[in-house]
Amino acid sequence: MGTLQNGSIRLFRFAGIQVYLHWSWFLVAAYSISERRDRYHELFYALAEYLALFAIVLLHEFGHSLACRQVGGRSDQIVLWPLGGIAFVQPPHRPGAMLWSIAAGPLVNVALLPVFWWFWGWAEGTSLAATSPDLPRFGAAVFWINAGLLIFNILPVYPLDGGQIVQSLLWYVIGYGRSLYVASVLGFAGVAGIVALSYYLDPESLWTIVIAVFLGSRCWQSFKHARGRLAFEKRPRNSLYACPACRASPISGLAIRCGSCGQPFDPYASDGRCPACGAVHPDIRCLDCGEMRPIEAWRR
Repeated sequence: MGTLQNGSIRLFRFAGIQVYLHWSWFLVAAYSISERRDRYHELFYALAEYLALFAIVLLHEFGHSLACRQVGGRSDQIVLWPLGGIAFVQPPHRPGAMLWSIAAGPLVNVALLPVFWWFWGWAEGTSLAATSPDLPRFGAAVFWINAGLLIFNILPVYPLDGGQIVQSLLWYVIGYGRSLYVASVLGFAGVAGIVALSYYLDPESLWTIVIAVFLGSRCWQSFKHARGRLAFEKRPRNSLYACPACRASPISGLAIRCGSCGQPFDPYASDGRCPACGAVHPDIRCLDCGEMRPIEAWRR
């Protein structure tokens, strides 16, 4: 989880997934609630609107996590922070598994659209609206918050969900490395577009700068990873072996370091036995998908 876990508060655990709340959330919450205060007569609704925002974000992230685990991946942590939420997902190294793990988040927002549409209509039609005019305004706000999060997340801008969906679809056609490279390049163009549009609509928006810096930094990290991945994928492969998980052949002449004596050796040429000290390494990690599998299972 990196720096996000530092200073985070454990909230609760559900279905084996631990939810954290970053301490900076409280600072931004105080500012955001004070801004929302002008929209309502009662402070309660300003607080409820901000909490509803993060409830929707949390359901979105649970969609990612549960879908990832459904396809055999790992996801056991979610962090809520001022820019929304992050579900730490590790799906199997397959385009279909990645696609479902990412698409499940926006699909939660799609499923919530009719729920909040009904709530908005109920809030405007109920007799409570006469005595509490804030209620219809709150119903409309919750509906548009969910719709806005859905629209923003499906923008084809890496690393937003839409950008990762594009990368997963391209993965089927041009492979993982190239798909990540194309998605990150498109992400830079998307960030520039978001900045230009936001500046046109609201030149003094601080959130535009924060979001642009965050997305731009993630694009740059992905771009560097993609270049390294492309170089890795061009290396010659040992066609006599294949990873049981992702079916990728290992790098020819690949050397791993023995855990006992520290000497490098080719585990496929020696059936996982170090020639220097005789130590046996029964499981080999795939450099493509990261899975550890027995050396016997690697033989084609």
